[in-house]
Amino acid sequence: MSDNEKLSDKLTLKKKSIYDTADEAKKQMIFAFSEDYKAFLDASKTEREATEYAEAMAKAAGYTEFRFGDKLKAGDKRYYNNRGKSLYVFRIGNYPIDRDGIRIVAAHIDSPRLDLKQVPLYEDSGMAFFKTHYYGGIKKYQWTAMPLSLHGVIIKRDGSEVRVRIGDDEGDPVFYVNDLLPHLAQEQSTKPLGSAIPGEVLNILVGGMTLKDGDGDGSVKLNILKLLNEKYGITEEDFISAELSCVPAFNARDVGFDRALIGAYGHDDRVCAYPLLRAIFDTETDRTVLGILADKEETGSIGNTGMQSMVLLDVIKAVSEALGCSDIAVREKSMCLSADVNAAFDPNFPDVYEKRNSAIISCGACMSKYTGSRGKSGTSDASAEFVGYIRKIFADYGAEWQTAELGRVDLGGGGTVAAYIANLNIDTVDLGVPVISMHAPYEVVSKADLYSAYECFKAFVK
Repeated sequence: MSDNEKLSDKLTLKKKSIYDTADEAKKQMIFAFSEDYKAFLDASKTEREATEYAEAMAKAAGYTEFRFGDKLKAGDKRYYNNRGKSLYVFRIGNYPIDRDGIRIVAAHIDSPRLDLKQVPLYEDSGMAFFKTHYYGGIKKYQWTAMPLSLHGVIIKRDGSEVRVRIGDDEGDPVFYVNDLLPHLAQEQSTKPLGSAIPGEVLNILVGGMTLKDGDGDGSVKLNILKLLNEKYGITEEDFISAELSCVPAFNARDVGFDRALIGAYGHDDRVCAYPLLRAIFDTETDRTVLGILADKEETGSIGNTGMQSMVLLDVIKAVSEALGCSDIAVREKSMCLSADVNAAFDPNFPDVYEKRNSAIISCGACMSKYTGSRGKSGTSDASAEFVGYIRKIFADYGAEWQTAELGRVDLGGGGTVAAYIANLNIDTVDLGVPVISMHAPYEVVSKADLYSAYECFKAFVK
């Protein structure tokens, strides 16, 4: 290298693909970790399923259920399942938490989808449909004309629970949102993308057969109700106390000839949730560590399973009091990685990004000092001191990462759970995996970035 090249290498910031420097052993670890992650994704298409899968992982790692009021001591490994939709896993360390605090990593496990309305089933023109209300930010046109599966629970009037998962297994029927054929879509095609498919048109096609000897209108709907009653023992009234969602009916697959990427539904934000769990379960440390899998992020984190609830405060207080500490002092010394995705730079749509401050695929998990939109509205904006401390941790442990914002200043922006945790007087910064086509029914991430997140979380909790 010339002197100038050496100086440039020393002084300038350059993003490098992890695949450029990874040896064969590292690549094998990246690919093996990705296979485990794909299995998690396929089994976890809703927050309920992700919580169930994560709880099983926790039990396998030696964690036991925590109930408020339980006594705790150093070495305890516990988990708290919040109503089957969010999970808190924590391990009590040897360091005094009123001086060392708690190392927190928080991701969310809900994703954009189509939820069924409470009175969803109707018939029109020989077809039966479910009415839906979309959940989270979606491009509505992306959800038409593709196979969908139905997931969720139904609570019957007697209180019994019925689990529903139809459409993912070979041989299952799938469901469908109709779209116009091109021959009749001249008027539709002139509308902006955002209004071409109204929300009330996202109706799920669920059947088309009349009952034998049916008497015309209503016979298709009645046949669907008959089939549901025979399989699940439910009536139409039971939909009122159901949580049913339609999600894409395809599983995670490798993308590209080199298999460097993963395509799947729900990367946002389960691509951070899985490495978070693995990092906590795989890392020995004397620190007290807390992992959070939260619900409701896509709709504002509101509700008793979202990050704006009091549950995080309750868990920290319970741990603090069990160890004879003030929860106020513990929160002051604690720190958090808000583990949420960011947008990967897409060269097909360069105008919406500012490339120097965008995440580049396969260059590692990305830290976002602030999120928000336009004038940093809605962000917690981590301090320079805290970001510097995190940089040092990653450097000490050799974790590869990058920085990123979500799009151009006047155009992009988004929110995470970081602000709600920072509001509790906990130093917090966002760190997550870059995603291509975020919020689409099928998103893409790099296996290298997934593994980078795992290494960053391990370094942080260590």
